[in-house]
Amino acid sequence: MSAYLTAVNHLRTVRILGVQNETPTVKSFTFHDKLCVKAEPGQFVMVWIPGVDEVPMTLSVMDSEKASAITVEKVGVATRALHKMKVGDLIGIRGPFGNSFTLTKGKVMIVGGGTGLASLAPMAEKIAELDGEITFLLGAKTRGQLLFLDRVKAALSKAKDNMVAVTEDGIYGRKGLVTRPAEQFLAEEKFDMVYTCGPEQMMHKMFALTERHKTPLQASLERFMRCAIGLCGTCVIGRFRVCRDGPVFTSQQLREVKDEFGRFRRGFDGRRTSFG
Repeated sequence: MSAYLTAVNHLRTVRILGVQNETPTVKSFTFHDKLCVKAEPGQFVMVWIPGVDEVPMTLSVMDSEKASAITVEKVGVATRALHKMKVGDLIGIRGPFGNSFTLTKGKVMIVGGGTGLASLAPMAEKIAELDGEITFLLGAKTRGQLLFLDRVKAALSKAKDNMVAVTEDGIYGRKGLVTRPAEQFLAEEKFDMVYTCGPEQMMHKMFALTERHKTPLQASLERFMRCAIGLCGTCVIGRFRVCRDGPVFTSQQLREVKDEFGRFRRGFDGRRTSFG
């Protein structure tokens, strides 16, 4: 094991500096860690909730002068326990692990849904610094579940940038699934890169659309992770281990696992389970 991997794999105890309610079921937790502030958009950390479990979380903020943050949806035992924690409480951090998004200067489309926006928002802020042209599509079931809406608006401050909000109930923004306007944009315009993160079936649809329109794609995948360093195998997809080879995958890599991507993932026992 390299010296760097040994360092990032070491469990550090950090104190929660801030808790922000993002949506009715999502909170952001701010902390300071000297390794996490150097992370790049797309990387993740393993978060230990004392007495409960250790789970993977995408870094939604990494600021070298301030702090880092994770953005967490309340969906299971560990995340429910984390949601009960307050400023001053202690959590454990390992990481950052995995690769990051490769930033493209040019005309890009970003398509996100749910907490997938946690990794896409900081990436959009980085691309905005490169003076790229961004079309950002945000999707959720309702207005109240749209994550980082104001943050994305602030990042896309230039006239040539474009933000489109999509809700399934249609109360706010366009009605339907976020892949529908994405398909329209791809049919009408040429993009240098498409980035996506969110529910895997949404990303699978984006992969199919970008393949049809011959547009490169980067997708951030989510899998069960226990070790985060490529040993346990719970995050395997095809020949890849998401924690080590990802979590960001290119179009070329996704072509190699097209029989599994969007269809199956492995449970804690290693067996393949369907996305439904």
